[in-house]
This record gives sequence, structure tokens and C-alpha cells, in this order.
Amino acid sequence: MQGVGKPPLLRGLVLAGGRSQRMGHDKAAIFIDDATLLERTVALLDGCVASVSVSVRADQADDQLRRQYPLLLDTGVDLGPANGLRAAHLGDPAAAWLVLACDMPGLDRQAISALVAARDPVRAATSWRSPVDGLPEPLCAIWEPATLARLASLVAAAGRPVSPRALLAESDTLLLDAPWPAVLLNLNTPAELDRYRKEKHGHQPQEKPDQA
Repeated sequence: MQGVGKPPLLRGLVLAGGRSQRMGHDKAAIFIDDATLLERTVALLDGCVASVSVSVRADQADDQLRRQYPLLLDTGVDLGPANGLRAAHLGDPAAAWLVLACDMPGLDRQAISALVAARDPVRAATSWRSPVDGLPEPLCAIWEPATLARLASLVAAAGRPVSPRALLAESDTLLLDAPWPAVLLNLNTPAELDRYRKEKHGHQPQEKPDQA
């Protein structure tokens, strides 16, 4: 049973601070369906949350693609996705955050709307269940304030990467079955990008052209 009172405000966070080392070039700048992955992911959240911010490293703050959005700067170094989650919590500790990685081309508005509709603010988080291992998918999930506070404390105490997936797995997370297998697909390597192109699009995605 849900508690009495208004649930915490829901904000949106797109994680775009990775180094894309396995891909070999900036994943956020890859074009899918005539938009970059970053532009596409931000658009998915528009209208579903009170605001949308993009998490980036400090050295990405002037990047032309990223700087068109409200940015949250990572405050640590090499702490992985937990760093972006921590930055969001520090930006608004009272808010819940719908967190999306920017490299999930299978996501659409239907999946995001279903996640928001199923949200239970009394639970630690609301997440899709990975069809691969049955564990929570932390980078397509709604994180409630208390759970983000716990993550931030763990990061501060450890001073090293903390697994958001492990935290959600051991918490009272509401797990939803993914609406279709590819919804949580993420692109990490050129081979995965090529396979996605062949299976879903039939054309070669491109990187965003460099602009002066």
C-alpha cells in the first residue's frame, strides 16, 4: 500500500558522460532515426517528467551536442554511472529521478510511459527486469530519493565505482517485465551497432558531423 501524501517530484536524467572506449567514438553522437542517440533519449523524457538534465563529465561541458541541454557535471573521476546518479541527487535531493542511459535505441515513448505509470514511490525504485539475467536495469529506472541518497553515501564512502544494479537488486525495487526483448538493448561496440543496423534499420548510422 502506498503512503499518504504527494509523491516526490519526478525529474529526468540522461547519462551521457561515458568515454565510449569500446565503441571507439562518442556514442551520444551516433545517429539513429535521423537524430543522435542523445537527442533521441532527451526527447523520450520530454513531457513525462518535470525537467530533463544531462549528466556529463566536466570536460564535456562545452561539447556542442551536450551543451544545448541543462547539464549536471560529474563531481568525481572514473566512478561510472553512479557518478551521474549522485550528481542528480545532489542537484535535487528531494526529487525522484527517471534515469536513462543515452545508448538504448530500443526505448520508445511507450516504454517510458509504462515505467512512469507503474511507479510506486513507496518502493526503493521502479525498474525494468533485464531479460538476460532477471536483475534490475538501473539505467532505465525511476530512483526514489532515499535510494539515491544511499547510493550517494556509498559512493562517497567507497571513493570508487559502486554498482547501481547491485544496489537495486538488494533493495525493495519494483521490477517490471520488459515489454519486448530489445527494449533494454544498449550499444557498446561497433559490432553491436552494426548488428542493430542490420536487424532494425537497414542503413548505416552515422556520427554527428564535427562542427566548428
